[in-house]
Amino acid sequence: MHTDKQKSGGKKIKSVTYLSIATNVGLCIVKLVVGLLSNSLALIADGIHSLSDLATDGAVLLGLHFGSKKPDQSHPYGHGRLETFSAVTVAVILVVVGAGMIYYATIAIARDEPATPHLAVGIVAAVSIAAKEWLFRVTKKAAVQSNSSALYANAWHHRSDALSSIAVLIGFIALKFNFTHGDQVAAIAVGLMIIWVGVMIIGGALRELTESAIDAGTIEHIKDVINSDSSIRQWHQLRTRTVGREVFLDLHILVDSDLNVAAAHEISERLERALDDQIAQPINIVVHIEPDIPELRK
Repeated sequence: MHTDKQKSGGKKIKSVTYLSIATNVGLCIVKLVVGLLSNSLALIADGIHSLSDLATDGAVLLGLHFGSKKPDQSHPYGHGRLETFSAVTVAVILVVVGAGMIYYATIAIARDEPATPHLAVGIVAAVSIAAKEWLFRVTKKAAVQSNSSALYANAWHHRSDALSSIAVLIGFIALKFNFTHGDQVAAIAVGLMIIWVGVMIIGGALRELTESAIDAGTIEHIKDVINSDSSIRQWHQLRTRTVGREVFLDLHILVDSDLNVAAAHEISERLERALDDQIAQPINIVVHIEPDIPELRK
């Protein structure tokens, strides 16, 4: 059944990413054109940020394509790590874009290049805030439903774009109050926010790559499912890890020592079905059956 979950999640990822591509193309063109015509460094930087969103959309789709391949002899646990690497790619692009924005804004301030407020800059920034915040919410919802770290990273890329547009709007307002470097200061603030988001995403990906356990809430849910089966006398050595969108889980269960192999196996199968039904993520389960005897109790 976890294969069905993967396919359903893959469809969600594709549909929301195609929506993201269409939105980013439109915003990128508008921001760059208006930014160049109004000589707004912050809006040009914001437009480049939207352009980088297209690169991350591509990374998400590539990660999905290769990460969804079936397990093979050389990758018996599947190719889910490729989706994790695509999340890292998104994050690295964010950090580079943020650093570039800070660099160019700092140079502009050092050269004492004042900016001039243009109404079109404020209007475009406001439209971008609304569009990107909506896209963030839609993408984050799809990421949670599909358990995709790459899509979650892309959602935060949308949120960082909304934040950058807020900074552009603040810079525009600052220019109206004769703070001549408001546009450049806004660009620096945008860059710092983008770098912070990128670093957070990289940290999450590294935790997965170092075989960290799944979140505490899901582990408690798994324990509740195990404890709800009265045929399981005791259990121990529960271990979890994630590979892309999939959870890999193994544990030892103690059952009545008088059961035959078929009956004990049925308990194991029932537990696997229950976990697969009740855990949202695609799940791969290995259950080690032990007789309930004193020396095996923990």
